[in-house]
Amino acid sequence: MFGLGTTELILILVIVMVLFGAKKLPALGEGLAKGIRSFRVNLADDNKDEKKEEDVVEAEKVVEKDDNKTS
Repeated sequence: MFGLGTTELILILVIVMVLFGAKKLPALGEGLAKGIRSFRVNLADDNKDEKKEEDVVEAEKVVEKDDNKTS
């Protein structure tokens, strides 16, 4: 994960605990989790919208080809 070893991760955890305190860590983790969850949902919604737009464009191309064949 990002080229960090166990020692580096433990050091980062200790620094975070010193900065924020052990009592605030659960709230900090919860806020981080909510942010990540929200980001994933927004990303998934954007991908659905793009897929719908691609489907519409593809359907329009098929209709245009069909109209050209019947004319």
